[in-house]
Amino acid sequence: MVIAVDFDGTIVEHKYPHIGKEIPFAIATLKKLQTEHHLLILWSVREGKLLEEAVGFCRERGLEFYAVNANHPDEEIKDNRTAPCRKLKADIFIDDRNVGGIPDWGVIYEMIHNRWSYERYMNEVHEAGKTEKKPFWERIFQKR
Repeated sequence: MVIAVDFDGTIVEHKYPHIGKEIPFAIATLKKLQTEHHLLILWSVREGKLLEEAVGFCRERGLEFYAVNANHPDEEIKDNRTAPCRKLKADIFIDDRNVGGIPDWGVIYEMIHNRWSYERYMNEVHEAGKTEKKPFWERIFQKR
């Protein structure tokens, strides 16, 4: 899938124009999704130097994006700030401004990995509560 991911308030705490602290498990989850062959696009209101700082923050933590504020890495950037089309074609958008806010990164991973809707996820959690399971992060990052 193509997954568009916001930066401020989603990968890091919202401190715009500064970079906040990383939200727990955000980068680890995104890297895990990449190992499952999903394409990640950084989709941010940031432009210019502020955007470069966000990309650098992720890169320093080993997270590279397929594209940044663009549908494809080869889209021409106009006047060094934004891609020609800010309307992205993505299967999923992960953003703290979603209706209801952003779920926990563990929930996000499980929904994408299993291709579940939020409703289906909630039903699965309810059913799982009836039986004892390993903690979520232990299940997805277990050594194989």
